[in-house]
Amino acid sequence: MFGMQNNTDTSRPSWDEYFMKLAWLVAERSTCLRHHVGAVITKDRRILTTGYNGAPARLKDCIELGCLRNQLNIPSGQRQEICRAIHAEQNAIIQGGFQGVNINGSSLYCTHSPCVLCAKMIVNAGIKKVVMSTVYPDNSYKELFCEAGIEYYSLNLSSLSITRKE
Repeated sequence: MFGMQNNTDTSRPSWDEYFMKLAWLVAERSTCLRHHVGAVITKDRRILTTGYNGAPARLKDCIELGCLRNQLNIPSGQRQEICRAIHAEQNAIIQGGFQGVNINGSSLYCTHSPCVLCAKMIVNAGIKKVVMSTVYPDNSYKELFCEAGIEYYSLNLSSLSITRKE
């Protein structure tokens, strides 16, 4: 068969692993000096939007200005409101609105668990499932998600890799 390979490898990633790998790839665009976070919103196994953490569009970012939270020695998970960056989950949700993409009933894949502010936006956006890879030191999302009926769980990708076949 011209142009086709007989693929006998059955180690394809699951859909959750696939979308989580994409979230980690999106995180590479982050301009945050502390955490590189990426998010992917999907529905019916299709990518709707992506987002990473960084300064608002067309504004100076922390790579250029430095990190105020680092300068003030603020621990991770505290005082998020003074951070210049918009979180990855927020950017993915905003992109849905900006592009006119309906994310109601979707799933969100994020490299980190959400802060309480992102959790509130996730609830109001109508997202029904959240899959995360790394735990962020703010667990207040759990109560909100349980009350809202949002399915959530962690997906350990400790051996994250991309398989290339030539």
